Amino acid sequence: MNIYTALTVFAITGFCFSANARQKAVTDPCAITMRAHATHIASVERESITVINGSTYSFTVDTPEDQGLVSTVPDVTQLLQQIRPQGNNTQQYEVLTSDGMVKKEGRIANGDKLVVTTRDGKHTKRYSLRLQAFALNGRLVLDQHTLTLNTPANLVLYYTAGQRSPDASVRILVPAGINVTMDNTTVNVIGRGDVLLKDLATQSIGRVGTNYSYSKVGDVTITKAADGGTVVQFNHLDLRPANGADLRLVIRDVVLTKAGTYRFQANYTTASPAVLTSAGTLSESATLTTTNTITSFERVIAKGAAFSDAPGTYTSLQFTWRSNNPGAAIQLMQSGDQGKSWKVSKATIDARKGQAAITGLAGNQLYSFRLQVKDGEHKGFSNTIRFYSGKMDIKGFGVSGEDKQDNTEIINKAIDSLYRLGGGVLLFSKGTYSVRTVHLKSNVWLYIDKEATLKALKGTDAPESTWFSDRKYRSGLSPTDPGPYADPENYMTKQDVGHHYFRNGMFFAEREDNIKIIGNGHITGDGNLVTGDKVMSNAPDNRGDKMFVFKLCTNIEIGGLQRTEDLWYDAEKDEPYYIKKDGSKDADISNMLQIDRAGHFVLLATGTDGIYVHNSYFSRAHQGNVRDIYDFMGCNNVTATNIYCKVSSDDIIKPGSDCSLGFTRPASHYMVRNIIGDTNCNLFQIGSETADDIMDLHVDNIYVLGANKAGFSISTNDGAHIKDVHLNCGHTGPIHSRSKMYRATTPFFISISNRGRILGANVGKYAFTDHGDKHNELLVKNVNIGQVENIIINGIDIFEVYSGSSYSGKRWKPYDGTQKRSSPIIAGYKLPGGEDMEGKLDFTLPNGQHTGYINNVVFNDVHVLVKGGNPLSDTAQVSPELGVGQYNVTNLKVQPSFGLWARHVKALSVNVCSFNYEQPDGRYAIYLEDVLGAKFSGIKMMRGKDNEAVIKLKEAKDVFVDGAVYYNTMWGNTPVELPRISYTSGNSTTSFPDKGK
Repeated sequence: MNIYTALTVFAITGFCFSANARQKAVTDPCAITMRAHATHIASVERESITVINGSTYSFTVDTPEDQGLVSTVPDVTQLLQQIRPQGNNTQQYEVLTSDGMVKKEGRIANGDKLVVTTRDGKHTKRYSLRLQAFALNGRLVLDQHTLTLNTPANLVLYYTAGQRSPDASVRILVPAGINVTMDNTTVNVIGRGDVLLKDLATQSIGRVGTNYSYSKVGDVTITKAADGGTVVQFNHLDLRPANGADLRLVIRDVVLTKAGTYRFQANYTTASPAVLTSAGTLSESATLTTTNTITSFERVIAKGAAFSDAPGTYTSLQFTWRSNNPGAAIQLMQSGDQGKSWKVSKATIDARKGQAAITGLAGNQLYSFRLQVKDGEHKGFSNTIRFYSGKMDIKGFGVSGEDKQDNTEIINKAIDSLYRLGGGVLLFSKGTYSVRTVHLKSNVWLYIDKEATLKALKGTDAPESTWFSDRKYRSGLSPTDPGPYADPENYMTKQDVGHHYFRNGMFFAEREDNIKIIGNGHITGDGNLVTGDKVMSNAPDNRGDKMFVFKLCTNIEIGGLQRTEDLWYDAEKDEPYYIKKDGSKDADISNMLQIDRAGHFVLLATGTDGIYVHNSYFSRAHQGNVRDIYDFMGCNNVTATNIYCKVSSDDIIKPGSDCSLGFTRPASHYMVRNIIGDTNCNLFQIGSETADDIMDLHVDNIYVLGANKAGFSISTNDGAHIKDVHLNCGHTGPIHSRSKMYRATTPFFISISNRGRILGANVGKYAFTDHGDKHNELLVKNVNIGQVENIIINGIDIFEVYSGSSYSGKRWKPYDGTQKRSSPIIAGYKLPGGEDMEGKLDFTLPNGQHTGYINNVVFNDVHVLVKGGNPLSDTAQVSPELGVGQYNVTNLKVQPSFGLWARHVKALSVNVCSFNYEQPDGRYAIYLEDVLGAKFSGIKMMRGKDNEAVIKLKEAKDVFVDGAVYYNTMWGNTPVELPRISYTSGNSTTSFPDKGK
């Protein structure tokens, strides 16, 4: 038996053993029972089966929006899959209708019969099938099935309701002997995060509009049961979203003093579409057993640190355990033959701390470890753990590495085997491995060798079924489409379609921890991952549109082999390079992970914390079938470094927050460094999905090769507060080079719009005039306008300001006057006032603030060279406000200034910056409208052709300019000092220099 076969056998037999051990002798050869995870059977009696009869809402991507109400009565196939022999004999099953006809398909009906026949045909029995109103069975799972007596341990339970429902209640019966209080127990509801039970009612529900029906996550009560146990009851839970376990309950420092078994039970009640209660059957129960020996022995797994392929990664281990007798004599035992023989390990042991360490293990060997306690109450052997001391080659599981073979099933089995082993590294050695959807699991790392390629096949997992339909809105920018707001509870219509289906990807993980995809091989969508928003109109086998999907996960790493040097760009070779310690260029980038043709997203990470992406090269082998690179939705503690993207059709680095989890989640602490790329959109973009707050983002060393929207974009559109965004402040490490930006439609786009696409939002259609233009469109009535503040931009040189990305074209098409171009923009948002309305503005936002100001924006050492060429008449151009569905730079049309245009801004500071053009331009260098507080120091500007002024102010106040110069005809030739400006009026229009003075 080779190592891989042994591993697989262990995983299967270890999992099934406890169930087989509990089987009792059965005298009736036709006796049946329900399977452990049966969802549609309430009970099996001697001669009858109670089948669950109920209803729920369940929409596939193909379900018409008025046909989501479905029966939960099982069909014939489902029923037969959920029963098994009560004993060890083999049985055959057949369903008959009430009139005795064989029924091979269709739903079970009252009066149907289940005929059970033994394999030899000697025994037959009929069971009556009766329907009864129940909710589908839920599932209760214990994280650990055995605990040590008299030893503190954290007891973890997971409960998942069998069907979705709003306003649900869940009851968990905790057996006597386990103390549950509001202060020693935490709960995590649908992935929202752990809180003490006493704090559940005050836990944040996320950012919502006033038209949302929930004001809290839920309520909880604790009562004593008649048998001495404890009933923990949760009420008013929104279980419509499906995010893995609905409840994760952790009872801390449990000490079991009574030997035996402890039985947990649970059930739940739905509120819609009918009030139904689950039967509390086998799947809703779990049993905990006690023992005197140590049960908490485990390997310490490194989390959060960058992958290291050093020998010690595989040959050195650390262990930990909890013991009530730290003074006992204890030794670490090891086995190299699957437990057939054991010997004492040469380990360093600290029994009092419950720690051990071992080094010098042989490589590429499957080890078993256990503790031997020689005396005291824990005398005996602990639980056994296993570890493979090397990378486990996927070929050992039966994969050949030949192209065109579908390796999905084998790879998923291999990952599951390593997961059951406690984690490990799965090696993809030289070869080609084609997959549909790979299910990633905790502590299992994939290593993609240099000559290995992972390819996507058509036929990824289907998009998940959901409580709501998303057909009212899947994509679009219409300012008059009410679809996203039609149902304020519907989280499926609050973002584009690619964001709220998670399972239709090449790699998928939900609620998993410590996953790495590392190596210098190649991962490609191979043309089988879709980029378009109409993806759900495709054939069912062509709906995969993502490469990596991480939903509510922690500690994720994706990247090449680690290098500490900074990545930068060689313009002559059009390739990245590493900067060596002596400043020279190292063109060897063979360490980088190669990724291309990834569909809508290379990475869609939603609600995921602790992400590290690095040393990756995108679109080297192929420049098509690629849209967003990194989308971080509601993620925290994200690091991205040494990223090169030859070209993409959407954003490269994109922090945001959406409603796809059924709730919003704030995002914070981003460290982004050495990002180089060409994109049809933005190199760095906060938004457009901004349903919750996004703060504390630090970006250093960017090199924009092309951006058909903006090089650096910050947009709050849905009410979020965006705060503390720093470019080139050195917070991620030393600034090794000046950042550069080429061929961007606009270098900076800092904006607020009032899309308000969040839960509980309400809109109305209004006719109004915006700066002279008539509109008849939606206004969001009950979501506060978002905020942007504390934006610092340092040290960047900007050239070739036009839409010059090489996406869908040559690399790069020179400017010929036809490409789009815009000025650097800072644009807050103001709702139309009563004087602008054709009728009455019949609402006031919750905070009463109808103007959203961008506050405290600082530019230091920023130098802009635009194309220019606009006539003097463009100084009269007026940009509209950014309403619903309007959050792109092109929505603002032409600006009256070429250097910097700002509106609805407070506290603007511009220091030692310059604004120049290539071709004479008649517009102002700087235009400030409704800017309250601005300071300009040491700036240089070109004066517009035929324009007497360089700075224009409209309804601006507290504007101060000092040490500014401008040039009349040629940059650098005879500078003219602009007289010091101290303008405090705010109620008029003026320009500088003022020739009238």
